[in-house]
Amino acid sequence: MIDLERQMIEWRHLLHQFPETAFEEEKTAEFVADKLGKLGYSVATGIGKTGVVATIKRGSGTRSIALRADMDAITLSEKGESDHCSKMEGKMHGCGHDGHVVTLLGAAKLISEMENIDGTVHLIFQPAEEPGKGANAMMDDGLLDRFHIDEIYGLHNMPSLPVGTVHTREGGIMGSEDNFRIAIRGKGGHASSPHLGIDPLVIASTLILSLQTIASRNSSPLHPVVVSCTELHTDGGHNAIPTEAVITGDTRSTSPEDQALIERRMRELSEGICASYGAECDFSYTHEFSPTVNSPECVNAVIKAASSILGPSNVDGSCEPWMASEDFGRFLEKIPGCFFFLGSGNGGDTPLHNAYYDYNDSVLLTGAKIYAELVRQRLTSEEE
Repeated sequence: MIDLERQMIEWRHLLHQFPETAFEEEKTAEFVADKLGKLGYSVATGIGKTGVVATIKRGSGTRSIALRADMDAITLSEKGESDHCSKMEGKMHGCGHDGHVVTLLGAAKLISEMENIDGTVHLIFQPAEEPGKGANAMMDDGLLDRFHIDEIYGLHNMPSLPVGTVHTREGGIMGSEDNFRIAIRGKGGHASSPHLGIDPLVIASTLILSLQTIASRNSSPLHPVVVSCTELHTDGGHNAIPTEAVITGDTRSTSPEDQALIERRMRELSEGICASYGAECDFSYTHEFSPTVNSPECVNAVIKAASSILGPSNVDGSCEPWMASEDFGRFLEKIPGCFFFLGSGNGGDTPLHNAYYDYNDSVLLTGAKIYAELVRQRLTSEEE
């Protein structure tokens, strides 16, 4: 195990130096495919442009599970001073996907040495998680047709949680992300004569405040909902009432039902308030990320596997959801599964998407062991 951990750290440091962003993960995919092929896996490449799927089958069992890692980096210049800092200007593994890749490679090694599993394991290395496009790209390219998958599992490192812990939950664990744009067209004019115009800035102000009632008065107080107006632009001047005001922002929720509620109420409020002032409204709403919704049986499987590795006291099976978004949610719309957080912090650690962030190497082997134990428990004959 010591040799495997040392190897995993070397792999992670190499990948960290050469980050590749969404759908550009060609060298990363080549690296992954080479390592998996040498472990005896059947390897398919180019799925969803740069995605990789490795398969190993043992025995005659028909059950199959998938483990997934995301491969892409983010567009951010690294400011750390380690000897494995990014060599690619404006790109870095600021979310820890290098660690996720290596964790799954380590799990691949452990799984390849198992003799008692009875079934099929698919290891999915996904591109383009950050923009929320990679899961769909792989499925559009026939992932679920080419590979039978009964259950799927994934993890994300979490610097805000202590090393040696796992958090997960049934139902929504990460939020959807939907983007909106509300263009309000009024009637501009001189600032000294507001009665002669229709002020879209006043309307926008009313609307921004009204949109907050979706969370406070329309959705259940037990359901996390976020509506954030993040930009407001007008074509006015210091002495000119604008003709147009545009509000943009995003929303978050942890269920498809709340996602639909937010869109419906936003449209009703936007069009209704604009009409009451005599203004025109152009409302657009796009779905960028699905909520990540875990299946109860698969959550129980993760709790059991993680407890075997870390001890039951270090596993929280009913954690609070995190309202950030994760492309893994697209898979969970099609396949039962579970997403979980692997603690990687020791207090005061640098957060994700920070220019000084670096993956905690001490949790690489831990994550690999949890994945391998999950496979062992789900695919051994005693589980049939």
